[in-house]
Amino acid sequence: MTTHLGAIADDFTGATDLAGLLARSGVAVSLRIGVPHESPRETAPFEVIALKSRTAPVGEAVSGALEALAWLKGAGAERFFWKYCSTFDSTSEGNIGPVAEAIMGAVGAEQTIYCPAFPENGRSIYMGNLFVGQQLLAESSMKDHPLTPMRDSNLCRLLAPQVKGAVGLADHLTVARGAEALRTRLAELAGEGVAHVVVDAVADADLRVIAEACRDMTLMTGGSAVAMALPELLIEAGVLSRSDAAFHAPEVGAGAVVLSGSASAMTNAQVAAFKAGHPSYRLDPLVLADEGVGAARAWLEDQPLDATPMIYATATPDEVRAVQEKLGRARAGELVEAALGALAVAARDAGRRRFVSAGGETSGAVTQALGVSRLDVGPEIAPGVPWCFAKSEGVDIAITLKSGNFGAEGFFETALERLEQL
Repeated sequence: MTTHLGAIADDFTGATDLAGLLARSGVAVSLRIGVPHESPRETAPFEVIALKSRTAPVGEAVSGALEALAWLKGAGAERFFWKYCSTFDSTSEGNIGPVAEAIMGAVGAEQTIYCPAFPENGRSIYMGNLFVGQQLLAESSMKDHPLTPMRDSNLCRLLAPQVKGAVGLADHLTVARGAEALRTRLAELAGEGVAHVVVDAVADADLRVIAEACRDMTLMTGGSAVAMALPELLIEAGVLSRSDAAFHAPEVGAGAVVLSGSASAMTNAQVAAFKAGHPSYRLDPLVLADEGVGAARAWLEDQPLDATPMIYATATPDEVRAVQEKLGRARAGELVEAALGALAVAARDAGRRRFVSAGGETSGAVTQALGVSRLDVGPEIAPGVPWCFAKSEGVDIAITLKSGNFGAEGFFETALERLEQL
C-alpha cells in the first residue's frame, strides 16, 4: 500500500501520540520503533518512525532523522511531518530546529511551519507564546524539567538560535480569517525570506485551518494535533478511503504491569493515584548504582499474575536534581532506563502481556528491551495516547506509551479498563 504521509517523531511516546490521532480517521497507521533495517514493504498509508533523539547530540539527531526520511521516501511518501513535544522540549542548540532544517534541505522545502499546539490537552499558542493550560510555558512545571527546562515561552525566540534561516510568525488574527488568509501570510513571509514560521492556534478549529492551508507543504512540523486533520483532508480529496483500514485488536494474554519513569507533575499524580490500590515498588537510582536491578526483579517475580504491579522511578523535580548531583544527569537517567527495560522483559517472561509505560525515555527503553520494532495502532485511551499491539519474542502484547504530561490522574487504571473493552 502506498504511504501518503511519512512522519518522524523525536521520542516514542510522541510517536504514539501522533499515530493515535492519525488513527482516529480509521485509516491504517503503522508505527516503527527506530528506522527499519529492511526495505519498505507492507507499508500503511501513514507511517510513523519513532526515534529517541529529543535530548541526543544535535549531529546524532539530524543523522537519525535523515536516515528515517530516506526510508519513508522509499515507502513512497512525498509529504513529511516532523513531530516534537507539544511543550517544545528543546535546548538552545536543538534538536527541533536543526532537524527541521536538515529535512527541509533534503526534500527541497523552502519554508515550513512550527505548531506544537494541542488545545485538547491544554497546549495553545497565542502571538507566538506557548501556554500550558492557563500558564505560560515558562511558568508551568516545564520550567523545572530535568533534561529540557523551558525558561522562555516565546517560540520564535526559542527557535531562532536553533536555525540558520529567518523565523517569523503567523498570528491568530491571521489564522482566524481562514486557510486562504494563512496561505497568503505564508507567501508574504516566504517573499521576505522567512523559512521558519511559528503559527498560532488556540482551538481545534484553528488546527483544521492550518492543516488545510499547509497540506501541500512538503514538510510540516509540530505537535501531533496539527496533523490530526490531514487524514480527513485526504479522504475528502479522494486520495484515501476509510476502507483502507479497519483495526482489529489481537487477543493478548492477561497479566499487566505499569512502568513509570517520567518526572512530570501529571505522572507524579498518576503514580500516587495508582499506588493507592496496587502493589508498587520505587526504584532508587542510588541503589541501582550500587546494587543493580536484582531486588526489583525479585519483587516483581513475587507478584501474582492477577495483580497489576507498578514499578516507578517517578519523583519530584527536587528529588531528581538531588540524584543528578550525585550521579550526574546522564548516568542517573541511564540507570533508570536500563532497569525499567530489564523489568519489562522480566514481566513478559513471567507471562505478563499488557504494558503501561509512562515517560518518553522510559517508553524508549521498554520498547527496545522488548524487541518491539513495529506497532499497530489501536484506539485511544486519552487524547494522543492509544493502545498499540506488537510482537515480543513471538508473543502478542498490548502496550501504551504515555507522554509524561498526558492523561488524567486515573490514567493507569483507565488504560487497563479500556483494554478490556476492545
